[in-house]
Amino acid sequence: MITHNEYFNGNVQSLALQGHDKPVTVGVMAKGEYEFGTDAPEVMRVVVGELNVKLSGNSNWQSFKEGAEFHVPGDSKFQLQVPVDSAYLCFYG
Repeated sequence: MITHNEYFNGNVQSLALQGHDKPVTVGVMAKGEYEFGTDAPEVMRVVVGELNVKLSGNSNWQSFKEGAEFHVPGDSKFQLQVPVDSAYLCFYG
């Protein structure tokens, strides 16, 4: 089953694929700043563009460009600065 998710007035959109061992989403983000919360751990891979990330409990921003990935702990929040329109792939669990 494929579901469409929309956040921040349509500036972040994703398609979620269920029915496998772990859920996965593929999405796009318009240039801007966002904060997300997690339930399960996530691995986010930048497909196109760049994501600047500040994880919960960390005061430093880290930059991830096309092909790079980062890990987000479960039950946490993280901040994103998106300097250019970007695409991502996210694995949950």
